Amino acid sequence: MDKQATHELRAQAPRSDDEDEGEEYHESLRGYTRADRADMSRMGKVQELKRNYRPLSALAFTVILQGTWEVLLTATYQGLVDGGPAGLIWSFVWTWFGFSTVMLSLAEMASMAPTAGGQYHWVSEFSPPSVQKPFSYFIGWMSTLSWQAGTASGPFLVGTLIQSSAIAMYPEYEPTNWQGTLMVIAVTILVWVLNIWGSKSMPILQNVMLVVHVFGFLAIIIVFWVLSPRSSAEVTFTKFTNTGNWSTTGLALMVGQISAIYACICSDSAAHMAEEIKDAGKTVPRAMMGAYLMNGLLGIIFLISYMFMITDVEAALDDATGYPHMWVFRQAVSPGGVVALNTIPTVLIFAGTLTFNLSTSRQTWAFARDRGLPFSDWIGRVDQKLLVPANAVTLTCGITVALSLINVGSDVAFNAIISLNVVALMITYVFSIGAVLYRRLTQPELLPSCRWSLGKWGVPVNVAGVLYASHAFFWCFWPEGTPVELETFNWAVVMFVAVFVLSLVDYVLRGRRQYKGPVVLVEGFKGE
Repeated sequence: MDKQATHELRAQAPRSDDEDEGEEYHESLRGYTRADRADMSRMGKVQELKRNYRPLSALAFTVILQGTWEVLLTATYQGLVDGGPAGLIWSFVWTWFGFSTVMLSLAEMASMAPTAGGQYHWVSEFSPPSVQKPFSYFIGWMSTLSWQAGTASGPFLVGTLIQSSAIAMYPEYEPTNWQGTLMVIAVTILVWVLNIWGSKSMPILQNVMLVVHVFGFLAIIIVFWVLSPRSSAEVTFTKFTNTGNWSTTGLALMVGQISAIYACICSDSAAHMAEEIKDAGKTVPRAMMGAYLMNGLLGIIFLISYMFMITDVEAALDDATGYPHMWVFRQAVSPGGVVALNTIPTVLIFAGTLTFNLSTSRQTWAFARDRGLPFSDWIGRVDQKLLVPANAVTLTCGITVALSLINVGSDVAFNAIISLNVVALMITYVFSIGAVLYRRLTQPELLPSCRWSLGKWGVPVNVAGVLYASHAFFWCFWPEGTPVELETFNWAVVMFVAVFVLSLVDYVLRGRRQYKGPVVLVEGFKGE
């Protein structure tokens, strides 16, 4: 009997008094509530993981993984090229408001069906019956590959930030790709150890990192405003640049908004930890929206402050480290001070890498549990002593190391794979929000009851979410500037098509027979 059949029988079998007593024991052992048990039973899932996360640690987890102000500090190169300081500020404002409709929609679905599967589960449960299976399979692949690509970017960013500190102290130092790859491997090994054998301590670590997140923000802001030279308000808020040589400044702004989009994504990470969060149906959506609001507030304050300090955009872009913020730091403090300031985002991005790996491994594990991936039996196994999907964590770390080896030969090829992160994530948002919108318009009575609902605002918010995610998806494919060369081409389109073809081949050869979709286990499912 396969695993899905086992889940189904367990979910549907009548309960005896002994079983109820056993469930009460497991509630205390694995830390879940009766509401969690009801949600898992409705979805036909067995509680295999321990629910270590409480409201504060769930919020901290999401805040640290999203890391908005850290991303705005270290990953705004394209926004400065296409738009400049004013472009970055205003694109962040409209992106934050536009993306809020996406997050509201995802938060409601996370309350309806709090499962580690996230988007592919929601597509399976809420899509039209005729397309539930192929659509959810495709979104499962896209979600898995998106999170895997994003996970690989974290250690790479940590490694290059360490190298930038070395350049600040020793200007003659010239970093190489192979040195960066070794750093990625070292960071990944540490992540692997902590996320398997230190999993019980992760909620505490997230809480500590939340404090560092806030005080690190304050430390850098204070240095900016006390010690850094600054531009005028007129230049900061109204001077747009078009270094990418686009035909119009408006087009440059659209291309440059990818920096703002990158800073706003991934609040849905809490959804993929839903089976490890106590009272998930209420806690997960609150963590998602709380993190989005908190990071948005810190992000806009930080971004405005940071943009004031970029008095020479061209010089900042041409900094030897490759990071404009290092140029800004140097205008304010000594080389030692630059390294001290740069340590703050480096530590926080490492903490974000830890959480990113957790969320990615859980999403991968969930998709394997539903037999959506090759070698699903191995990937979907949970270590019964640690109550951790150790094989999924190992696979995720192995993929990160494998991708880092590509960087030795070609950083262009490595960046091409990393670019898949945002593109693939956007398509999962479009499909999952579109699915719940379809169900809301056609059979609203079949939507599961939930404790965090959009109510009468559901339809307009879902429509706005689909439109904004589609808008972001379109602009994610554009290159940084013109003319386009091999090094500047946006390889996201190639990687997106490659993953689509790969998932299609796997579906034809294996998936259509083995993958049924999580909806077949959902209580009340009657098939097409």
